[in-house]
Amino acid sequence: MRGEFVDVGGVRLYYYAAGSGGDGEPIVFLHGFPTSSHIWRDVVPLVPQGRRVVVIDLLGYGRSDRPEGRDLSIKGHAERVLALLDVLRISFATIVGHDLGGGIAQYLAVRHPTRVARLGLVSSVAFDSWPTREVRMVKATLPLTRYLPAMWVASVLRSDLLRGYSDVQRGGHSVDMYILPFEGAEGRDTLVEHLAALDPDETEALAPRLKDIVAPTAIITGAHDPFLGIGVAERLHAEIRGSTFEVIPDVRHFVPELAPQRVADVIANLVTR
Repeated sequence: MRGEFVDVGGVRLYYYAAGSGGDGEPIVFLHGFPTSSHIWRDVVPLVPQGRRVVVIDLLGYGRSDRPEGRDLSIKGHAERVLALLDVLRISFATIVGHDLGGGIAQYLAVRHPTRVARLGLVSSVAFDSWPTREVRMVKATLPLTRYLPAMWVASVLRSDLLRGYSDVQRGGHSVDMYILPFEGAEGRDTLVEHLAALDPDETEALAPRLKDIVAPTAIITGAHDPFLGIGVAERLHAEIRGSTFEVIPDVRHFVPELAPQRVADVIANLVTR
């Protein structure tokens, strides 16, 4: 695997690539809030050989630049992803998104259908069922959050993320990586920008168009997701015609880390449809 930074509209986005060009379209992986490309590390080696794989850090996450006031909406992220794919000369791809990345993938499938060959939604946000009650409460107090000690804010975020792991000990290392960009005063301010941009109205606006998605679609969810209940995935399955639906037992929110082989198997089936 190799990683590099690409300038997109005046900001640097980090991505890493794996695999090689083949007969099939590339596979692009998008992470969610507040994680990074790290979430796909165990899935990537398991996906079908002979395909180019691109794994992206969205703006303000992982190794990519801080947003500094730029658009962090689902639309904003999606348009930057398209710009990055243009730079990489990828005209269409299988798009796989987790959490917020699933919302971005839905946006691309609805608004830019010719760019999405196949669609994978893993523990995806959708409709008006997100963010969680806890995150909504934090959003309501954002003016105060800006002045709270950065270390305390990071510790609260860490505790909340750990609820998404069936194995808390295993999840601890990943969570520490995810919250690293949000430590310190600058990091706290970046986190506040992300929180302010989380808007379920965006996915609710996409909902009436989900029936128009023509790309073969696979939907995956953990049976015990504390952030997005199984009903969200069931509704997505009902709305997207011909989609497949898989519930992974004994797994919570961070499915790509907790069940990478199952996710890779679903993707392998998806890219043959």
